[in-house]
Amino acid sequence: MHAFLTLLGEFIAIHHARLRHFAKVACVILLCAAALEVVVFNFNHWRSLTWQPITANEQSNLQETADERLRISAIDNTIEFDYVGVPVHNIKLDFSGNQSAQNVPVKIWFTDDAHSTYFDDDEYTAGVPVTYVSTNNEESKYLNINASGSVYKLRIQVGIDDGETKVTYPLYLSKVVLNAPEPFSFSGERFLFAACIMALIYAFRPKSSLYRTQLREHPRRTKIAVIGVAAVEILVGAAFLLFGTNLVGVATQHYNSGSWDGVSVVNVFECGGENAQQYAELAKSMTHGKLYLEEEPPNWLQNMDDPYDRGARDQLVKETGENYLWDTAYYEGHYYVYFGVVPVLLFYLPFYLVTGANFPTAIGVLIGMVFFIVGLSALLDRFARYHFKRMTTGVFLLLQIAIVTCCGMPYLLKFPTFYSLPIMLALAFSVWGLYFWMVGRSHKRPEGFYLAGSLCMALVVGCRPQLVLLSFLAFPLFWRMYITEGRIRTVAGARQFACLIAPYIVVCAGIMWYNKARFGSLFDFGANYNLTVNDMTKRGMAVGRIAPALFAYLFQTPATTGVFPYLQAVAFDTTYLGQTVKEVTFGGIFAVLPILWVLPFARRILQMRINQRKTRTVAGVIGVLIGIGVLIAVADAEMAGILQRYFADFSIMFLMAAVLLLFIVNENIENGSKAHAVFVRVLPVAVAIGVAYTVLLCITAETGWVSDAYPWAYQGLLETFQFWT
Repeated sequence: MHAFLTLLGEFIAIHHARLRHFAKVACVILLCAAALEVVVFNFNHWRSLTWQPITANEQSNLQETADERLRISAIDNTIEFDYVGVPVHNIKLDFSGNQSAQNVPVKIWFTDDAHSTYFDDDEYTAGVPVTYVSTNNEESKYLNINASGSVYKLRIQVGIDDGETKVTYPLYLSKVVLNAPEPFSFSGERFLFAACIMALIYAFRPKSSLYRTQLREHPRRTKIAVIGVAAVEILVGAAFLLFGTNLVGVATQHYNSGSWDGVSVVNVFECGGENAQQYAELAKSMTHGKLYLEEEPPNWLQNMDDPYDRGARDQLVKETGENYLWDTAYYEGHYYVYFGVVPVLLFYLPFYLVTGANFPTAIGVLIGMVFFIVGLSALLDRFARYHFKRMTTGVFLLLQIAIVTCCGMPYLLKFPTFYSLPIMLALAFSVWGLYFWMVGRSHKRPEGFYLAGSLCMALVVGCRPQLVLLSFLAFPLFWRMYITEGRIRTVAGARQFACLIAPYIVVCAGIMWYNKARFGSLFDFGANYNLTVNDMTKRGMAVGRIAPALFAYLFQTPATTGVFPYLQAVAFDTTYLGQTVKEVTFGGIFAVLPILWVLPFARRILQMRINQRKTRTVAGVIGVLIGIGVLIAVADAEMAGILQRYFADFSIMFLMAAVLLLFIVNENIENGSKAHAVFVRVLPVAVAIGVAYTVLLCITAETGWVSDAYPWAYQGLLETFQFWT
């Protein structure tokens, strides 16, 4: 302990001035964040201090209970005041606490000095919109009214049919208050969010010292910065994943407490529906020596001439009352899992053998996220330090944040299901595979690194097969070394090349055996036998599907609204006269990620690199990344369809290509020049736009997420940011 204190004292003595500066900056940022929270975010509190509240229970026409609460039913759900006669700034619907938590749609009508009758939407104007009140969220109970002068007649319908929300009656109001002063509310989450935003703005301002600190000149300090940023990203990602409690499958006394067994510190439980247990059920089957699921398909499915016709299946479900497992592969009387088998072997099978319980899929996604962020950070760091001598900490961290945030990985955290797990693991294996390859290229004894890298890359086949196309990066990375220079003809070179190839042979042999044992073919992964929205056995390849898919995946502009979180699902139109599989998407990557706008200038930028180096490795890597990015986008559209989670399949290729190009740009501009000044101003803005889009995408309401399962909790999230309503 004494030695540690001595070292700490020496560190403080050496860096006293710098630490003092950081302390001052931190204090200013925290004070500004506190001022924002107190003054701006509590705007409604300060403006309502002088309002005179009017408790309007006695004017309500609703039935009162014995304890003087107002009872709202499906039939009697309208509160109407014949005359108010004063300006009304807000209405407080004070739902009593001893009732179930739910989100209640509320519709308000009023007359005022500008309207002698109730007004609503018409051809030219919009009336008072439907708003939502959470019965267990205090902030949502205050509804600000924007009337002209005094309000005369007032009608409040609690539980209006909005076509989406199902309200459970009866509801109970403690009171209805007009012009209710809003209480002061200090949100710790909002305060920290504001502080983090200001800290990022300060850290990446144009004159930041981060743009003068080069990775090579200060290896220790810059590595600490990279590790710190990666750690923050992991913590934020974990918090976001755990926020979607309905998809996590882990319970404690204070988390998912309704599913807690009351005994264990932590217990697991099934979530996500029956078909979400496919991996867990396959693990159980494997312990019994089977490669198919043990659940028996219904007789009607086994007797069908074409079990892959969804319309025919749905008709038989209605006739027989027997359902089937959705999104499983059905083949010769058995259900199979067509998703990659590696997640089962990594997580589900060992967990079941040890505990006898189902492995929680979300935890697998969380583990994959951790390894992905660490591996990606290590890969970029390796590339930047060894191949770009003038790379600065500021530029590197901006680009690292851009890839982690914008590659589609956060959306997999939003839905940490068995659909997301194979993609997340494939991304993690890919970045680690590339990292080991990069280390091996400059190591005296690369065999071990090549084995590890190729093993990681080969395991991608057992997770998300299309991502194995990243293995084509081996050509620009190793072609010159082993083919052009002829190292493969030496004993050492042949041994190293064998280490590159051997893991692929072993892993692919195992997967081909797995395919053969299930479907009688070495190359049949079973996706065509999927019981899904269309008949995959007859889907085929159609050129007409490519253009709409590439537009949706790459170029479609996002749809926005003026209400937080602003994003909406984009419209989809096509002239392809056939079935298109399409879930909601929110804009193409080139439309929402400005950092990718550097790609059209790839040829000119690469010429800078070629003028500096005789080798064209980086140019080859960028070319392969762009090519396989387009190829995977097309393959996804042809084989499956247009889905938001599929953006994670190919976005990282385009982002990595853009990052390498920006590495080259940074290498070719002088620090302090006009070009550098423009660069450090434009780059943070481009990254910030992409990050902001991703954050909004992740908190946009969607079916199956917490906004759907626990709308009252989601309403609380919205109220935290919509402080002005």
